[in-house]
Amino acid sequence: MATTSDIKKGLCIIYNNDTYKIVDFQHVKPGKGPAFVRTKLKSLTTGKVLDNTFSAGHKIDEVRVETRKYQYLYKDGDRYHFMNNDDYSQIELQETILDSPDLMKEGEVVTVIVRAEDELPLAVEMPASVILEVTHTEPGVKGNTATNATKPATVETGATVNVPLFINEGDKVKIETEKGTYQERVKE
Repeated sequence: MATTSDIKKGLCIIYNNDTYKIVDFQHVKPGKGPAFVRTKLKSLTTGKVLDNTFSAGHKIDEVRVETRKYQYLYKDGDRYHFMNNDDYSQIELQETILDSPDLMKEGEVVTVIVRAEDELPLAVEMPASVILEVTHTEPGVKGNTATNATKPATVETGATVNVPLFINEGDKVKIETEKGTYQERVKE
């Protein structure tokens, strides 16, 4: 049994007879009244995100999990196939438990969170950032760089990301996976 003081990002808990992962949280101590923890929970079975507030000291059921490295192999409909890097066994997972599947390219190594008691895969965590090649974007207009202007660009996985005007087709860009935002251009 854990309490609200143990809440941290990525913690898996049992709430309303479902397994949830804490996506975001904030400890709030108002000037009047008791302290509380405002959380954003993502269901690991349905993928639905909900906001919940726990009063300070509230007991929560923690789920014991293990993390394992898997390599993304390919997509088949709404199912994604992964291979364990240690024993080369393969698993297939539904798209709903993936955080940002549109930024995952074949061969990418991800972390799969597995419930320890029954080996059930609960979630897939991407690396903090990925490097992808731009496959299509409109050319930037010369002289339009006074502001922080961006344009849409399609990357090799099919995702659309807003990039600065100087990015061209064939450039490799670093993308933050949590927000799906452009970070920087990568030189070879």
